[in-house]
Amino acid sequence: MNLHPQYIEKNGRDEYVILPIEEFQAMTQTLEDYQDLQDLRSAKDAEGGAATTSLADVVKELNLQP
Repeated sequence: MNLHPQYIEKNGRDEYVILPIEEFQAMTQTLEDYQDLQDLRSAKDAEGGAATTSLADVVKELNLQP
């Protein structure tokens, strides 16, 4: 991601950053995706060795085949 920040100083030090809205939205989406990935990994770890059912078996069981 390529960011183009503009800095606003206060008392001679950088205090705030302004980003173009597209860059801010892309950064926000990336952070949300990262959080989703972390949540998925945590859920998978919490499930451990729980029993699973394949998609093919679920489709069969629910008579969803054409």
